[in-house]
Amino acid sequence: MESKKTKLKVLIVNTYDRGGASNACLRLHKGLLNSGVDSYVLLRNKQKNTPNVAIAQPKKKVISKSQRVKLKLNRILKELKIVKNVKKELSYDQVFLNSRSPELEMFSYPFSEYDITESNLYKEADIINLHWVANFLDYKTFFEKNTKPVVWTLHDMNPFTGGEHYEETFLGINEIGKPISRIKTALEKEVSNLNLNLKKNIIQNIDNLTIVTPSKWLANEARNSEVFKGKKVIHIPYGLNHEIYAPRDKEYSRDIFKIPKEKKVILFVADSISNNRKGFIFLKKAFEQLAMENIVLCAIGNKNSDLESIDNIIELGPIYDERLMSIAYSAADVFVIPSLMDNLPNTVLESLMCGIPVIGFPVGGIPEMIQDGINGFITEEISVQSLANTITKFLDQPNYFDKSKIRDDAVKKYAQQIQSGNYINLFKSVLT
Repeated sequence: MESKKTKLKVLIVNTYDRGGASNACLRLHKGLLNSGVDSYVLLRNKQKNTPNVAIAQPKKKVISKSQRVKLKLNRILKELKIVKNVKKELSYDQVFLNSRSPELEMFSYPFSEYDITESNLYKEADIINLHWVANFLDYKTFFEKNTKPVVWTLHDMNPFTGGEHYEETFLGINEIGKPISRIKTALEKEVSNLNLNLKKNIIQNIDNLTIVTPSKWLANEARNSEVFKGKKVIHIPYGLNHEIYAPRDKEYSRDIFKIPKEKKVILFVADSISNNRKGFIFLKKAFEQLAMENIVLCAIGNKNSDLESIDNIIELGPIYDERLMSIAYSAADVFVIPSLMDNLPNTVLESLMCGIPVIGFPVGGIPEMIQDGINGFITEEISVQSLANTITKFLDQPNYFDKSKIRDDAVKKYAQQIQSGNYINLFKSVLT
């Protein structure tokens, strides 16, 4: 008698269910479910009502070996007199994080109070797909106890750095509109080296680990890193539901957001507009330099008081509904992403799916998505002047791009079923 075919059981692990990485993670989850995979998601924090999603419970005791690293870091801080006159209840990591520039991307440590292997979902899964797991994955506990194949989807650089989520090379902008090179402090280097060595020692002897990156840029960074050197690294781009992210009627879209119909609309989108890495200051200064009455800048993201000083700006605030986001893209003439460093931004894919061309700096995975002169423009360099020149080039020839072709090409590359199909093939190859 022929045996009944067993479904592939996948456990996706992510810290949150909101934010860019979380959106990408949940999109993959839905794509796997639609393809017949028995997919579940384990989170530390849950806000959305998504099928097959559970919350992990923290472990009762902190692993002593991880605690040794904490104590060592604490000793270094004391030796450097960073913790002098600090309240006793302030932990070593809070002291260090408070010493970093507030303009930097977040920093996270390779330990937590959670043990993912204790979850019933972990025990029932055939394969574990880690995603953005900062402050959730305890490296020592997980990799010492894990007995299952692991596919780790990277959304930033944190898994192979000493704690930074992006090794930011720029911090701030100078008087001529160019980025200022960042200089790491001695304390940043010391703490990063300790975390990096911990990760290296834990992961170097792990055999059942495959790395996936959405961009070729991040794949190269991972291959050349000390942590993942010699590990298998696969490139699989993000996927989107092309029925949700689709072109909408422009007049209707502008009516929804009360955007002037007679003006050219430049769109900017970020979880936090004040995030240094997202480069809004470069777009703001370029927009001020243009000083044209027939253009308007729409900004989507958490509120920033700096926006109030700009004329011809419409602040739309954060938008969490995906269909409403597709309407926002459709209301625009061009989407500008002035990131100083980035992986494969979901916002670029969303814009292209809606048929809207994109302008961006030549950094990270952005040039992999923007084909210069076909679905947008890549600036010559990272600077206010270069961005202003490129926006002007677009405004001088507003009908240059074929929106239908932009949309069609995006669907061929980034449709959700393409991504889920690539992951299913990878999971099966890893298991066999």
